[in-house]
Amino acid sequence: MFATLVGAYPRTPLPGQPFRVRAAHARLERGEIDDAAFRAAQDDLVREVMAEQLDAGLELLTDGQVRWDDQQTAVARGLRGFEVTGLLRYFDTNTYYRQPRALEEPAWVSPITVDDWRFARDVAVSLAHERGIAAPPVKQCLVGPYTLARLSDPGEVGRERLTLALAEALNLELLALRDAGVPVIQLDENALTLIGPDDVAERALAGEALRRVTRGLEEAHLCLAITMGDAVAAGADLLFELPFRSYLFDLIAGPDNWELIARAPGERGIVCGVANARNTRADDEPVMIWAAHYAASTGGRGLDRVALAPSTSLEYLPRDRAKAKIEALAEAARKATIADPEELAKAIDPRAVDARSAALGVYEPPSRRPGAAARGGRP
Repeated sequence: MFATLVGAYPRTPLPGQPFRVRAAHARLERGEIDDAAFRAAQDDLVREVMAEQLDAGLELLTDGQVRWDDQQTAVARGLRGFEVTGLLRYFDTNTYYRQPRALEEPAWVSPITVDDWRFARDVAVSLAHERGIAAPPVKQCLVGPYTLARLSDPGEVGRERLTLALAEALNLELLALRDAGVPVIQLDENALTLIGPDDVAERALAGEALRRVTRGLEEAHLCLAITMGDAVAAGADLLFELPFRSYLFDLIAGPDNWELIARAPGERGIVCGVANARNTRADDEPVMIWAAHYAASTGGRGLDRVALAPSTSLEYLPRDRAKAKIEALAEAARKATIADPEELAKAIDPRAVDARSAALGVYEPPSRRPGAAARGGRP
């Protein structure tokens, strides 16, 4: 039982501290420093955010994706065949990304994220040595082919060809990450939430893309992350026939993802996205702990195959609020190992939670439980 980020973390500083990376970027644009000096400033920020994760109590770290403008741009620029265009809204948020446009079928040229992961791994080792503890593992996150294609302008390539070409290209990136020794490779496929109940062709395209991108990676620990909504319409058959060892589900914007968790094979890991990443309010600790127990009860999974996370990226929260959220997540993960399910049910809402049913692994979709609406659809 542990806590982790979905991926990204704020680049903005804590209150009262200088925004060194923004200042370095301004100096780079004025020609006062070179690319190497700017990367050194980014390196310092990676050390900062990883130290915050470690000190908060997270046990699976990331570099916070603080080098990236956004996931789509970072990957598209690393592949041959794309140009990056103007800003578009990211899903239903008030945040934006630069839309990639396909000029030809994309192709993988060389590793895009391996060097960044190696730097983050070395930072984790150094930070752990300073604190006299074992070095925590560091995961690498990557946008998946279906999502990257769906958020891109396919141009004359067409979206189906673009999706499958991206799957082949990103498969080579995943293989490079595996060969580098990455312990957990997280594939972010938020666009699976856009598939509707009648979208037979979309389900088939997404399934084929995910089969191609995971080819040859059966021995790697692949985690499929789905945030920004629920993926129930994408289908449990599509998700669980693939060689992912774990799944991260947004349970705030997509509370019906509990249906998928209930159907996940018991030997697969589940990361519950239960800390609301889209507002600054403190999250309910009993709800987070109960969510861990509920996920553990399904399929005989057990708490050792469950983790807690924010519902999606924390990058647009103020840094101090993001820090508070990961500290609360780590504390909830710690308490989940000793909490009593029946006491948790009483602490949340005895009308909304049947602890005995949870313990037996009996599933009822959260949106249909009494009291769910009053709690914003949370479990």
